[in-house]
Amino acid sequence: MVQDESDLPVVPGVAAGIDIERVTAWFAEHVPAAVPPLRFDLITGGRSNLTYRVHDESGARWVLRRPPTGHVLASAHDVVREFRILDLLAGSPVPVPPVLGCCTDHAVTGSDFYVMANVDGIVPDDPVTAAAIPRASRAAASRDIVDTLVAVHAVDTTTGPLAELRRPGSYLERQLRRWHRQLTAGAVGPGPVWEVHDLLTRRMPGERWTGITHGDFRPGNLLIGADGTVRAVLDWELWTVGDVMADIGWLTAAWTSAEPFGWAPTPADGYLDIDTLLTRYADTTGRSLDDLPYYQAFALWRLAAIAEGVAARFRAGVMGAQDIDVTELSERPARLAESARAILTG
Repeated sequence: MVQDESDLPVVPGVAAGIDIERVTAWFAEHVPAAVPPLRFDLITGGRSNLTYRVHDESGARWVLRRPPTGHVLASAHDVVREFRILDLLAGSPVPVPPVLGCCTDHAVTGSDFYVMANVDGIVPDDPVTAAAIPRASRAAASRDIVDTLVAVHAVDTTTGPLAELRRPGSYLERQLRRWHRQLTAGAVGPGPVWEVHDLLTRRMPGERWTGITHGDFRPGNLLIGADGTVRAVLDWELWTVGDVMADIGWLTAAWTSAEPFGWAPTPADGYLDIDTLLTRYADTTGRSLDDLPYYQAFALWRLAAIAEGVAARFRAGVMGAQDIDVTELSERPARLAESARAILTG
């Protein structure tokens, strides 16, 4: 997914959850251009699904995604659903990697997985990788990030296959119920995550604009060219048809604080400030951002709920060989929930 293999950390030859012989046979049928033997390198830094860069003997590359090994919560890590949205968006104004196939036969490697084409670009998810975007291109990248999100939210969800996925009622209500179930299933005890859940439920605004919601739209889930163009939107695991304001809250949280994601763009480094980005989105779409603080708090709280599951997966050892501070992961949910509370009550 990156132009230079050093742009994202990998663990060469570590292939937890990959039956190399059977997956190679699947490639022979579905990706006939692949020349065995294949090598599967785990792209580290992922906190949810396992992502592998697949190399063949000729030097060609692809990307394979599958759920973590071991038990996963119901409805989580649905890579088939992720494959579906990538397939539906092919040819649309939203840049996505071309998908080559999806396997639902667990006899192949123990779970569903899908394969997509390798797209050259830079994933700016920490200071080192972000530095690969030339400073002269960073303002352009900031603008194209907003324009790409506008394109995501402009996709027609009233007709065709996406219309079938529209659900009655409030997206926020569904999300709060869903994460309530996930936290309960994960045996998360009393504390800030639950307290802020209740606060969000009481203060919930009405849904005004419905469309595709990526669910994790931020620079670290984008492939950006050296010219600042967004070449692909990645990691669609949390997408749905719902309140598009949730994406604005998420992007705001990612852009204004390095703590939640490990890095944030700053004007000092040549990126546009968040107010300029929000003005561009509002002017392009004609949408009011009056309720933004709620959605920013919701984003931080949802990240806290996700962080509970992430910590549990790393404690269980189902995310492959990665150099991770599990204690720090275990402390993040409460910190994020408190940040959300401060926005709601400030």
